[in-house]
Amino acid sequence: MGKVRISIYIDEELWREFKRYAAERGLNASELLEELIKEELMIELNTLILEETTPELDFEPIKPREPVSGLVREMRDERENSLSGQ
Repeated sequence: MGKVRISIYIDEELWREFKRYAAERGLNASELLEELIKEELMIELNTLILEETTPELDFEPIKPREPVSGLVREMRDERENSLSGQ
């Protein structure tokens, strides 16, 4: 993605405070402003959705000690009861 130079009008004191805030975080004002705009527009999330990327899960599968069919049946019954209002 290319960069574009912009001009905006903003309160001087607010801009000084923003630059100080950015510097405290090790960023320049442009970098922080870009991050904030992305967050506001949720660009990164939209990009992930559009690219249909799936985050990698890092876990080791386990083998159950006993059959899980009883647990599954119990969970289904609980869900059915909650949906039917019982």
